[in-house]
Amino acid sequence: MSQLHKDHHEFGALLQAVRDIAAGFHDGLDGRPVAADLEAAGPMTDALPDSGAGAPAALARFSAEIEPWLSASVGPRYLAFVTGGATPAAIAGDWLAAACDNSTSMAAGSVATRVTRQTLDWLMQLFDLPMDTFDGCFTSGATASNLLGILTAREFCGATLGIDVAANGAMALPAIPVLSACPHASMIKALSIAGFGRECVIPIDRLPGTEAMDPASLARAFGGLGSGPKIVIASAGTVTGTDFDDLNAIADLCAANGAWLHVDGAFGIFARCMPADDKLDRAAWTAGLERADSITGDSHKWLNVPYDSGFFFTRHANLLERVCSLGAAYLVTDEADPAYMLRSIESSQRFRALPAWMTLAAYGRVGVRAIVEANCAQAARLGKWLEDRDGWALMKPVKLNVVVFRSTRANDQKTALAALNATGMVYASPGAWEGTPGMRICFSNWMTTDDDVAIVEEALDAAAEAIG
Repeated sequence: MSQLHKDHHEFGALLQAVRDIAAGFHDGLDGRPVAADLEAAGPMTDALPDSGAGAPAALARFSAEIEPWLSASVGPRYLAFVTGGATPAAIAGDWLAAACDNSTSMAAGSVATRVTRQTLDWLMQLFDLPMDTFDGCFTSGATASNLLGILTAREFCGATLGIDVAANGAMALPAIPVLSACPHASMIKALSIAGFGRECVIPIDRLPGTEAMDPASLARAFGGLGSGPKIVIASAGTVTGTDFDDLNAIADLCAANGAWLHVDGAFGIFARCMPADDKLDRAAWTAGLERADSITGDSHKWLNVPYDSGFFFTRHANLLERVCSLGAAYLVTDEADPAYMLRSIESSQRFRALPAWMTLAAYGRVGVRAIVEANCAQAARLGKWLEDRDGWALMKPVKLNVVVFRSTRANDQKTALAALNATGMVYASPGAWEGTPGMRICFSNWMTTDDDVAIVEEALDAAAEAIG
C-alpha cells in the first residue's frame, strides 16, 4: 500500500490529530505572542524531499517547525489591518469545504451552487439590499471584488458606446474617466490590472476633516468631462477615517451624468446591519447603497470567516457574465442553477460560500450585529482612554471600529509602533491622518472583549514607558 493510500485508510485518525492541534492552538491564544519573532524562527531552506514520510510525519513537522511561529491573528488582540477572527461555525464550514472539495463552477450534480446562491441571498437580507435587483458571487477577497467591479464597469462603458469590450478588447475604448475621493489601495491595484492604470483616478475633494467625498466637487468634475461614460468609486467606510460617502447624493449625480457607481464597502457595509434604535444611526451612513451599480464586500472581516471569502454584488449580472464567460464543450451545462465560473475570475473555485453559510446559519442577523456593536464599543473605549493618557494622542475621533493615534514621546512613529508590538500583547499597524504619521488599531474580531481592551491599554502604557 502506498503512503498516500495508507494516509487515506487512516484518515479518521489523521483528522483527529489535526483537530487536536487546532484546538490546542486556540486554547493557547492567550499565552502566545500576538505576532511571532520571525528572526528567532530562522530561514526555511531544506530541499524538497525525494520520498515523503506521510501525513502524520508532515503533521509532526508542522507542529515542530511551523506552528510555534504562527501569529495569533485569529485571536482577540491582533488589531492590525481589518482582520476578523473565525467563528467556530465558520471554521467547521471551511474544514468541510476542503474535505468535501465540491466546486461551485457549475452545478455538476452538487448542491454547492444552490448553497452559494442562498448565502448570497442571506447577505443581501443582512444588508437590506433588494434581492430582485442584485446578484453576484463569492470571490477570493475584496481586491478580487473590486477588480470585478472595475471590469463590469468597463463593460458598461463599452456598451454605452456600442463596443463589446469582452469581445474586442479594452483597446477599442476611448479613455474612460475614473473619479474617486479616497480609493482603497486594492482598488488602485484593480485599476492597474484592468488596464486603466494606477494613476488614472481623477481626485475628488474630500469634505473637511474627513475622507468622505464632497458631492459638490464631484458635480464640478462632471461638468468638465462631457457626456461620455464615466466610473465613480465611492466608499462605505474608508480604511482609516471610517468615513462614509453620501451615496444618495453621489448616485443622483451618477444617474444624471451616465456614470457607473461602484461602492467599496469591504467592511463598512456591516454598519448597515445595525438596528434602527442605534444611537449613532450607523445604518443611515450607508443610505443609497442600494442604488450602486456594484458593491464590494469581504466576509473575512466583520463576518469573521476564514480568508478567501470576499463577495461581489451588481445590478448588472448580464455584464458581469459577459466579462467572465468562457466556453468549451466539456463546460456546457443546461442546469437551472447558476454557474459561478461565469461570474468570477476563477473558473475552478472552492466551496467558498460554506463557511459564510455556516456562520450565518449558526448565529444569524443578531449574532453578526452583536459582533459589530461590541467592536464599535471597544474602539470607542480605547479612543476615550487615549484622549486622557500621557504619552499618546488620538488623531481623529473614533467613528466606527478604527482608532488612529500617535505617540507624543517618540520622534519616529515607527519606533513607537515597534515598542507597542514588541510587548507581544497586541499587534497594531502603521497609520496616518491628514499626512501625519501614526498608528492604527482596528477592532473586528468576535473574540475581543473589554478585558482585551484593558490588556491593550496595559501594552500602550508599557510601550510609552519603554519609549521614555
